[in-house]
Amino acid sequence: MRASGKKPTPRAASSILAARLSAHVALEPAADGNILAWFNGYSVGLGKFSTATAERAQRLREGLPLASFSPARSAVEKEIDLLVRRLARSGLLEYRFGPPQASKDRGSDKVVIEPQMPDYWPQAAKLGGTDRIALSRFAYLRRRGDEMILESPRAAALFRIGDPKIAALIASLATPQTLNRLRRQDGFPGAELVALLLDCRMLFKIDAADSDGLRADEGDSNLVLWDFHDLLFHTHSTEGRQANPLGGLYPYADTMPPPPAVRPRWPGKAIDLQKLLPPPSNTDSMALNLFRARHSTRGFDDGHPITLAELSRFLDNTARIKAKWKSRADLGDGSGPMVSYTVRPYPSGGSSYELELYLSVTNCDGLARGFYHYDADRHALVPIEVGTHDLEAQLAAAVFAMDAPGAPQILLTMTARFDRISWKYSSIAYSLVLKDVGVLIQTLYLMATDMGLGGCAIGNNNIDRFARMTGIEFHVEGPVGQFALGRGLPEQG
Repeated sequence: MRASGKKPTPRAASSILAARLSAHVALEPAADGNILAWFNGYSVGLGKFSTATAERAQRLREGLPLASFSPARSAVEKEIDLLVRRLARSGLLEYRFGPPQASKDRGSDKVVIEPQMPDYWPQAAKLGGTDRIALSRFAYLRRRGDEMILESPRAAALFRIGDPKIAALIASLATPQTLNRLRRQDGFPGAELVALLLDCRMLFKIDAADSDGLRADEGDSNLVLWDFHDLLFHTHSTEGRQANPLGGLYPYADTMPPPPAVRPRWPGKAIDLQKLLPPPSNTDSMALNLFRARHSTRGFDDGHPITLAELSRFLDNTARIKAKWKSRADLGDGSGPMVSYTVRPYPSGGSSYELELYLSVTNCDGLARGFYHYDADRHALVPIEVGTHDLEAQLAAAVFAMDAPGAPQILLTMTARFDRISWKYSSIAYSLVLKDVGVLIQTLYLMATDMGLGGCAIGNNNIDRFARMTGIEFHVEGPVGQFALGRGLPEQG
């Protein structure tokens, strides 16, 4: 008989998923049973554990297979599970996917999963052989140092790809394919890795029956409105959904000298404008005096806090809706829908007015401590029930960002309803949001100055914490700016 010409399906090499300490982390068991995790000169206490658990925990340097321990088994395995999850919540773990026998050379890893959010735990999504899957339009491969990484602003973890065949397989999913077809490819890493990528939203399933296109199939209608670069910039310029260093860390101090505060002069004859200025006067305009007096205030007088009446006046003059109107969207043929607009005290790109204000209140005479939304239409504050831990964390982050002696009396968080502006604008939507934030911040500064209050812009936000506090998905509405407000401490003469 002639042998069948059917090409056999290549078998995927056996791979396991193992929890492993990040390269910069070391475990130190103490004589009393406590285990400390050391990293970058800092330590985190992980709790008391048995001697057997402490000994087994040392294997986290090479990696402990997730399938090798469970809280439902022995006491030691229960303790190991607790220890590993505490390490994970502190962002001190990574997950190796590859052959059961780990190499001491981390550079030989096939795939390593790096959590970008502290609550990430690897899960394999349900996946059938006939399911059609595709690469997310937000996922991208790039070089980081001497590594290739796969990441996405929607993902809770990034994937370090050490095997070129896996990178090629991921790239091939730009065209939707079934899992059965992927299995026939040379070097197929196994369905578990594909399921891990699917759970992390690097891949997504397509419903072939009534597909409206790849963009519509991936996520909800709000996600359809996001351009790739906008969502990437939003998540990578804020806290909450990425683990990169963030803030004033002087990352290039060892690489180059500090740039000058004043730009070097252009060559050529300058036109002197100084001689055209009027002489100084004590009757300068109110606007000019406000601009000159505006400054950042980081310390607040908690003995004489801002009052609810002052807050009402402040919000009325900076953010309240003053009028409403409608106009037909110009689609070129007169068929555009009617779009509603508002008028507020500050300018906004295309009159979108996508910004909302949320108040974290610590000390306001006449207003209880808590979290509120400012309803700019009704000129009203609506309380939102949030956990004490999240509210305290929100305020503590503001104190740290300002390098302030204490919490602001009121922390204003500016959020954007992203669909409001991205429904109209392509490619520039998020940049317009940030321009609007800058305009609103200056408006808040000038009004605070005019009212004898203190204010300070804050450059950082945690978009994941806000999502927890409000229950709103980060890509639907999220923080884009913050401003501390209150009565400033008396200036020392």
